[in-house]
Amino acid sequence: MSIYQKLFRYASMAAGFALLVSLGTVRATDLNPAALKLQLPDQINWVDDTARGESSALLAGNPEMPGLYVQLVKWHAHHMSHPHFHPNDRFIYVISGTWWVGTGTKFDPDSTVPVPPGSFVKHIGKQVHYDGAKDEDTVLEIVGEGPATSTPAEVK
Repeated sequence: MSIYQKLFRYASMAAGFALLVSLGTVRATDLNPAALKLQLPDQINWVDDTARGESSALLAGNPEMPGLYVQLVKWHAHHMSHPHFHPNDRFIYVISGTWWVGTGTKFDPDSTVPVPPGSFVKHIGKQVHYDGAKDEDTVLEIVGEGPATSTPAEVK
């Protein structure tokens, strides 16, 4: 199975999860835990990283290890990354808030482009970008292949 087929499968599973959660309360006793893993919103473990201005929740896989991962990232208002790149493609769906994206090695938040909820963005591996939130928190779903390192690429 190709990496794109695997990514599509993970993205489909994540979309199905989001649909299931949106349908309302599910009784755990009705589901076979050997058949699926279900986490309702209050069961998702968010970890704050105040230094980076974000919170994250790992849904599947491990971004520090080889293989696919699915992660939620919440950029807190008024925080942006500086130019950097990742070794592999990353597939991002904007769940809520407006995400701001820019490309190139010069950090210029005023040149970023707004990406509204419901949008999809593909970060191309080894290509320089920067992103974040301006006036509101922004929640993203990121699907990628680990290890998901980040290499600084800013030219001042």
